[in-house]
This record gives sequence, C-alpha cells and structure tokens, in this order.
Amino acid sequence: MATGTATLDTASSRNLWSGKKMRRVREIGLGYLLLAPALIILIVFEFLPVFYGLYISMCNWKLSCTQFIGADNFTRAFDDPDMWNALTTTITYSAISVPLQLGLGLLIAYLLFQKIRGKDWFRVLFFLPYITSTVASAAIWGYLYSPDRGLINTILKSLGLPGLKWLGESKGIFYIMAQNAGVDIPSWLNGPSLALIALIIYTTWVFVGYDIAIFLAGMGNISPELYEAAKIDGASGWKLFRHITIPLLSPTTFFLLILTVIGTFKAFNHIYVMTRGGPGNATSTMGVFIFQQMYESQRYGYSAALSFILFAIILLLTILQNRFAGERVVYD
Repeated sequence: MATGTATLDTASSRNLWSGKKMRRVREIGLGYLLLAPALIILIVFEFLPVFYGLYISMCNWKLSCTQFIGADNFTRAFDDPDMWNALTTTITYSAISVPLQLGLGLLIAYLLFQKIRGKDWFRVLFFLPYITSTVASAAIWGYLYSPDRGLINTILKSLGLPGLKWLGESKGIFYIMAQNAGVDIPSWLNGPSLALIALIIYTTWVFVGYDIAIFLAGMGNISPELYEAAKIDGASGWKLFRHITIPLLSPTTFFLLILTVIGTFKAFNHIYVMTRGGPGNATSTMGVFIFQQMYESQRYGYSAALSFILFAIILLLTILQNRFAGERVVYD
C-alpha cells in the first residue's frame, strides 16, 4: 500500500513539474510573440541598413557594388587631409559648444528655479528655439549674420564698432583680435574661425532651452529638506549650489553631457543651411563632409566608410564618458 502511495506521489510530482514547464514555455512563447513586431521593425529598419551600409563602405559603389575593395575606403579616409580637417573642426565645435551649452543651461535653470515673477513665461521663452524648425531658424540667423544688412552688424555699427563678415570669415577669432590690436601672433594661436564661432552661438541659442528644461526637472527632484538643513547650519547661496545642487544634479549633467557630445558630433542641418561648410572648409564638420562626399562627389562607398568612422568615434567617446565621468555621478 505504501509503495502504491509513493508511486502516486511521484507521478503527481512529475505531472506538476511537467505542467509548470509547459506553462513556462507558453509564457516565454507569448513574450517573444509580443516582442516580435518591435523586433522585426528593429531588424528591418536598424540592423539590416547598418550591415548593408557596412557592405557599401567596402565597395566601389555606383548604384551597385561594381568592385569589392575591402577596407580601402577606410585606409583612404585616414590618408585624406580633408577628413582630418573635418574631424578637427568637429572636435573644436564640440569642445566649445558642450561646456558653453551646459554651463549656461545650468546657470539659467538655477535662476529660473528661484521664486521670481514670470518664471513660467521665461521657461517657455527659452524653450521655444528648441521646438522651432532648425532649417527655418538657421535661415533667419543666416540673414541676421549678413555683413551688409544683418541686424547684428547694424547694432555693432550703431555702437561705433566695425561690422564683421561672420559666416563669411575664415580667419581665426584670436587672429582677428590681434590684427585689430596691431599684434602679430603665431598661426597656431589663430583660434577657431569666426564662422565657426557664429555657428556655436546659434547652436547655443537653440539647444540651451532643452538643457534648461532637463536641469529644472533634475532640481525638482532634490529634496528641499537638504537646503533647509544646510541653511540652519549657516550655508550661503553659493555653498548650497556648490555642495548640494551640483552633486545631486550629476546624473542629469551626465545625461546631458552624453547627449550634447553626440549631438555636436552629428551636427549637420544648421551648418549646411548657414555655411555649407564654408568659407573654404572652415565649418566643414564630419556631418557636412560626409554629405559632400555622397551627394556632391558621388563617392557612396567612401561616404559610407566615413559614416562608420564617425560612428566609431562617437561610440568611443561615449564609452570614455561612461568610464570616467560616470564614476563621479552621485545617485544617492
């Protein structure tokens, strides 16, 4: 009798285990079924184009692969002085734009976080350039920068200052300043071109509103009790900002840092609308250079290789930021 009961218990356990296994299989199958539409879209519109673009970068491409040349396009890129100039311009553009945007965004956000009249209107006003069409606003700024009838030069001349060429000036800003002061400086101190600085001013005007909005959201998550406790201990406004706001905003700052670096390295629309990479190649960033190689020079394989080089650079920079800046982020 005991043997029969044990046999029944074993069979019951086996059936229970089998039932759990089948239920688990059905749950997994349902999960994959629900994921299938998104996975198909990801494969068709993301992975396949990437691998197809990699294939194009290894070809001499004229509507189709006329000759498979392997890594020749990549080696050609590293030997191309125009590519290195575009990369240098991109790095300069990013190195100036990123700290300027984040620093100005943090400062304005901190001011708008205080109890001031009309702060909601100011928040909307600063955010408007970000939601405005980039092409339209870039075209308007191009007119503002006009050396003859532009509003900026009109204001400068009304103040008794000389007008500038702005988007048409390829000389470095330090060279221009030294020239006006009658001082000679070495060529390596010329600095970024005035045209590039003009683009950076526009870029800051557009994207600082987004940074302000994100910084304000981050400040809203900081507990007011921390500020109250610090004030009781005698902390002033600067100390509150230095020891509470900045450390606790580090996750927000880190997020914006990654997005801003990626955005500046990918910048194209406003640069092409305002300067088309000129004058000369003073504002020819990697995005503009890739576009020129593809649509103007019709070097499809070469432009694809340049795109993957830019992708690798952005990926490397993101990894380095995660490695070094990520360690300094305070999540508590």
